[in-house]
Amino acid sequence: MSNFIVKRVAVLGAGVMGAQIAAHLVNAKVSVILFDLPAKEGPKNGIGLKALDGLRKLNPAPLGVAELASQIELGNYEQDLEKLSQCDLIIEAIAERMDWKHDLYKKVAPHISTHAIFASNTSGLSITRLSEGFEGDLKARFCGVHFFNPPRYMHLVELIATPSTNPAILDQLESFLTTTLGKGCVRAKDTPNFIANRVGIFGMLATIEQAQRFGLTYDVVDDLTGSKLGRASSGTFRTADVVGLDTMGHVIKTMQDNLQDDPFSALYATPAVVKGLIEKGAIGQKAGAGFFRKEGKAILRLDPAKGEYVPSGAKADDTVVRMLKKKTWAERLGLLRESTNPQAQFVWSIIRDGMHYSACKLQEIADNARDLDMALRFGFGWNEGPFEIWQQAGWKQVAEWIAADIAAGKAIANVPLPAWVTSGPVAEREGVHQPEGSFSAATGQFVPRSDLPVYQRQAFRAPLFGEGVADGKTAGATLFEDNDIRLWTLPGANDDVVIASIKSKMHAIGPGVTAGLLKGVELAEASYKGLVVWSPDEPFSVGADLQAMLPLFMSGGAKAIEPEEKKLQDAMLRLRYANVPTVAAVSGMALGGGCELAVYCAKRVASLESYIGLVEVGVGLVPGAGGLAYGARRAAEEQAMAPDASLFDFMKKYFMAAATAQVSRSAIEAQAMGYLLPDDLIVFNRYELLLTAVKQARAMFDLGYRAPRKSMIKVTGRTGLATIQAQLVNMRDGGFISAHDFHLGKTIAEVMTGGDVEAGSMVDEAWLLTLERKAFGSLLTHPKTQERIMGMMQTGKPVRN
Repeated sequence: MSNFIVKRVAVLGAGVMGAQIAAHLVNAKVSVILFDLPAKEGPKNGIGLKALDGLRKLNPAPLGVAELASQIELGNYEQDLEKLSQCDLIIEAIAERMDWKHDLYKKVAPHISTHAIFASNTSGLSITRLSEGFEGDLKARFCGVHFFNPPRYMHLVELIATPSTNPAILDQLESFLTTTLGKGCVRAKDTPNFIANRVGIFGMLATIEQAQRFGLTYDVVDDLTGSKLGRASSGTFRTADVVGLDTMGHVIKTMQDNLQDDPFSALYATPAVVKGLIEKGAIGQKAGAGFFRKEGKAILRLDPAKGEYVPSGAKADDTVVRMLKKKTWAERLGLLRESTNPQAQFVWSIIRDGMHYSACKLQEIADNARDLDMALRFGFGWNEGPFEIWQQAGWKQVAEWIAADIAAGKAIANVPLPAWVTSGPVAEREGVHQPEGSFSAATGQFVPRSDLPVYQRQAFRAPLFGEGVADGKTAGATLFEDNDIRLWTLPGANDDVVIASIKSKMHAIGPGVTAGLLKGVELAEASYKGLVVWSPDEPFSVGADLQAMLPLFMSGGAKAIEPEEKKLQDAMLRLRYANVPTVAAVSGMALGGGCELAVYCAKRVASLESYIGLVEVGVGLVPGAGGLAYGARRAAEEQAMAPDASLFDFMKKYFMAAATAQVSRSAIEAQAMGYLLPDDLIVFNRYELLLTAVKQARAMFDLGYRAPRKSMIKVTGRTGLATIQAQLVNMRDGGFISAHDFHLGKTIAEVMTGGDVEAGSMVDEAWLLTLERKAFGSLLTHPKTQERIMGMMQTGKPVRN
């Protein structure tokens, strides 16, 4: 099994999770067959066909592009069981019924290959009891593999062994899931709801209890427990609506049924409000109502006392917000605990309850504290796990506070903290996370991270407070650094490539960033094998720094901006024509100038979750750093490879993308849009992005990289411009676009068609860039554009005028 490779996967069950797991597999170019029961009427694979149709429509999109749905093969248990023998991995994802799962296992077992791994995606049933559905060798190849919903976007996968599971199975699965599907794997013990749901659902139940205790409404709670607390922006109740109250109810019931002797069991009762909503069918977003309901553009919240929906939008008190903005967790928690403000007391209570529960359950549910913290971060979108927060705030002090609240009857349950919290190595060293590893309550030792070879692909692994390991902000050898950019190299064998990490807010591109990128190219050409543009946090870049431009515009108008725009265009060309390979390592948003920065590099390595596009029309402008010139050039290059096709059709694709501010919903879609090229690399695990990009630059250099030759570009000229303008007139006159949208579209077309030249004319890059620069400058003085710019700067939202 040491050479185990997953070439083909079967997913059993075409429900919500099964279908989306299959979708993510085809995203990763893994051959997959999706099984379900034979349909009673119509095509035998009717259930699967319906699932594929759902995948194409679902939002957020489970597929990189909707067309990938056709690559999912369908099967049913009546006609296609023999196809299981071709599969290396079988993932069962049917309904959470032990008896149904056992019946299915008996049906499929005779058809499973002797080398295949079989895994259940159960969210909380006992893996050991599930394994009783198998006999002999297959038991050793069975385990739990718990994806979180939605599987494409949620980083966490929990791996659960039984006493019979061959340990090599989990290593093989972890390697496959980590690099091929981009997951963060955590080993969980075989206990009800494993790690993330056990602690996460407890946290939701505690939040509901404490919200009632302090008299807080659902909208206020969500504002307090979202991004202000370093958690998912949807907060608590909105998250419950998105997940589905029926799903939440099922997880709670698993705890009720299997944890009756748990000292926290009183809290595992389904809250009356949740029970009532489920009975009414108001199970959240998929039903159109839950804790919240949307009516037109208005969001209403449930008033449980009245049993009806009322207007929402209440926010956290400014006093509490200021507490949560304090620099350290020690300050935050101290202020929250001492405050008499009900909202502050609420926030302290839910943080305290989460820490209390995590400490009490660590030995039962997880091998070590790192796995618990990572499960909450990867599965629930927390920035920091409960133990990380506790350790940052001061281990002994927080332990004393929790113990005092337990003694005073303020805690959610009268359960003492375990002895390891206040004595032994954790207390002595002030925390569970140390450079040598994270604390295991079962062994009393600090357990190091996994050393599986797959993690050698990651220059920096997911950081954990207390480990004391350098990250992408401080590691390596710094060559140059200022407030805008850091130029540095990795330690060790990969120290021959310069890395440019942008430091500005949202990685916006201002004069300092531009100068830093140019300096990076100079350094790379002088002494290194290449330049990689990568930052340790997302986004890649949201584009030009409008705030930095404003003083220049106010003092000198559009004429003062044009030289700066020329400098930015020249920087893009410098990246394109550098004597060493330049590689953009893209993850997250690459918008406007960020998109231009990426496309002008010699190569791109992109995380699957890369959202790339030219969005300048949102602020009443057109791309000004070469984005339109790029579209015209790529259209000519694509048409040259298909000489019988129309140049106009290729150009129109890039025109529409810029004119409608289209942003890719994945790196796969960015490839279809032309912002990533067919030979650009897509990486599924963002922690592998940097090292992949560095190795790509080195390989290009070692293979004798030469910059592209400057060449003439064929354009559609006046004919293409007239065609687009006629279409824009129809859209304006039909009321589909505003007069200013028409003006913007016409301006974009004037650049991308090459302007006032004959159809088929050959122009150079400088011609197109000059047109682009003049278009950008002319729009800066337009009143409607100025309205859009000011609106975006004041509200962060585009203005339509």
